[in-house]
Amino acid sequence: MNTLEQIRQYRLVPVIKLDEASNAAPLAEALCEGGLPVAEVTFRTDAARESIEIMARRYPNMLIGAGSLTNSEQARQAVDAGARFLVSAGFSRQVTEYALDNGIPVLPGICTPTELMLLVEYGLSAAKFFPAEQFGGLKTIQALSAPFPGMRFMPTGGISPKNVADYLSFPKIIACGGSWMVKDSLIRNNAFGKIRALTEEAAALVQKEA
Repeated sequence: MNTLEQIRQYRLVPVIKLDEASNAAPLAEALCEGGLPVAEVTFRTDAARESIEIMARRYPNMLIGAGSLTNSEQARQAVDAGARFLVSAGFSRQVTEYALDNGIPVLPGICTPTELMLLVEYGLSAAKFFPAEQFGGLKTIQALSAPFPGMRFMPTGGISPKNVADYLSFPKIIACGGSWMVKDSLIRNNAFGKIRALTEEAAALVQKEA
């Protein structure tokens, strides 16, 4: 099974910001025990690379990706640490070309037809749609799908238990990115039991809609 197919089967990718790498292992444990052994660890903090390395080493069966990448050096660090897929908030030629040159699945961030044209030029068939709710949500994705019938999407930004089922009902969406089960405040307060419980609820919700 390839990486994008794994993501499609999980249907929900927790999007994580870790300020302290010491939280990486207990967070990964909570996600795995909660039924979502997958994560996009964002490169928004200095702890990202080490966090990916810890999670990949301690939980080798977990599908770990790196997000919010802006250049090829970050992409390289992420892959060296154990990331198995790459995500950028917007389209980055550096990140995209690094991924393609090294055989790493990549979901560049887009929200316009022009950006999708760039993905087509690179032979890609999946994109992160971000920020989803702020750019029209599901209706925009449906509109973009008409001229790009081969493209699939992972919407992220404003996804919640209230709307995730609506997004996943559209067949062009492989999964949603969400952070409500891994909020910064929960991680900072070491509320990993709560994270596990929220993850269980989220996993049950998205699988119910499968």
